[in-house]
Amino acid sequence: MYDYANKTVFVSGGTSGINLGIAHAFAQAGARVVVMSRKQDKVDAAVAALKAHGGEAFGHAADVRDYAAVEAAFKDTATRFGAIDVLVSGAAGNFPAPAVGISPNGFKSVVDIDLLGTFHVVRAAFPYLAKPGASVINISAPQAWIPMDFQMHVCAAKAGVDMVTRVAALEWGAAGIRVNSIAPGPIEGTEGMRRLAPNERANQLITDSVPLGCYGTTDDIAQAALWLSSPLARYVTGVVLAVDGGWSLGGVSAMSMGLKKAMTGG
Repeated sequence: MYDYANKTVFVSGGTSGINLGIAHAFAQAGARVVVMSRKQDKVDAAVAALKAHGGEAFGHAADVRDYAAVEAAFKDTATRFGAIDVLVSGAAGNFPAPAVGISPNGFKSVVDIDLLGTFHVVRAAFPYLAKPGASVINISAPQAWIPMDFQMHVCAAKAGVDMVTRVAALEWGAAGIRVNSIAPGPIEGTEGMRRLAPNERANQLITDSVPLGCYGTTDDIAQAALWLSSPLARYVTGVVLAVDGGWSLGGVSAMSMGLKKAMTGG
């Protein structure tokens, strides 16, 4: 359905979960795919898996909190493959904790990975993005606009990510660069959901809170990324696209109350 042959796609945080699913979808669509994350062994494993689709793949080990390392990764990518056509910024951190239970360092760590890391990635990538024609996708979350128990740090960080998206869309539109966010709902098999729903009761609370009545998959998010980066979405920028089975229509709040009772014994 989508043809990304001769296109270069860079996925930050692209060695696991939702971001690796996105990387695989672009590789299957013919793109050259570059992934970046902190650990070299995970980078090597992801690159090997992506090459199995028959195209080119490469990886960088870099921490999104280290601007110089991120900048070097983009410079090397451009040297190897030329301009970057699609950028996905998805590195993130999360753990459930009440506001009074989050240490200042824990709060800072999530904000540094999610928000500062997103800024580092999009800022460092800008000189190497295809102009016009590039698509930038930041991975957000419903917590960006819906308060959720035990998620103050994530709510704050993801709200900032969406504003990074909107301001970049305003400023970079003249260069022909589109910038959007995807906000995934509950996605099965991801580290984030394992932390938020560590047992069957929590899993059932989440499933019951989704209007479509089920978890999403990494491919659901990947298909949204393929569409957003395609000519079919050429007039879409500055959008926060919820891909969540309707969860953000009200289920998040209901699920949050249920998890609060489950975690506090109420």
